[in-house]
Amino acid sequence: MMKLINKATAVILLSILLTMALTGCQSSGANSPEAAQNSAEKNTPDEQAKGEGVSNSAPASENSVEQSGEAIKEGSMEKEGNVVLKELAFVYNEHTIAISDTANEDQMEQMLGKPDNLKSHTYSADDGTNMDTLIGFTEKVYTYPGLEIKTISIPEGKQDSIFHIEITDPKYATVRNIKAGDSLDTLKNAYPEGKLLGDGAPNEEDDFRYEPSNYVDVMSFHIKDAKVESIQIYSLLD
Repeated sequence: MMKLINKATAVILLSILLTMALTGCQSSGANSPEAAQNSAEKNTPDEQAKGEGVSNSAPASENSVEQSGEAIKEGSMEKEGNVVLKELAFVYNEHTIAISDTANEDQMEQMLGKPDNLKSHTYSADDGTNMDTLIGFTEKVYTYPGLEIKTISIPEGKQDSIFHIEITDPKYATVRNIKAGDSLDTLKNAYPEGKLLGDGAPNEEDDFRYEPSNYVDVMSFHIKDAKVESIQIYSLLD
């Protein structure tokens, strides 16, 4: 009898142990996917945030490079120089004649016709001009009605370049269409970058200067009775 009781008890205990074991396995198996899922859900925003951070940083870097490249390109000295040369000029018969243009006697005659007078002078130590820095340079002066143009060439140079222009005739207009006889207000509207050197009283004489940032090339308008009397465009010689 006792053997049967002990055997039954053993069977019951074994059944309980198996049930507990199975329950534990099921619990562990059920929790594992949930834990993995929860872990994935918790990590996903962080991972997305990190991914977004990397994604955003790359375009920012690219934009910085592009903006830097554009700034350098737009602010290049070559571009400023070209603008200056185009501005310091006048127009006649569809020819634009600017400071620093090369122009020999034949070219000048083709653009402006034969001058009324042409003078040529080569600077020397004993010429009485006291222009020691220009010794050996040859200067030519072309005179037309209402227009005078000066060119200069280096010693033994083959090309003459324009360094001084003076205009008093209204048939020669600047590239912004300002000519002798135009009003001071018209001049100010055309050259808002310029300024009057004196007080600018309308009934007095003054000079209105348009001067690029290099301080070497200048366009100066002489004002009298609130009108442009003459125009000078010139480069300072060293």
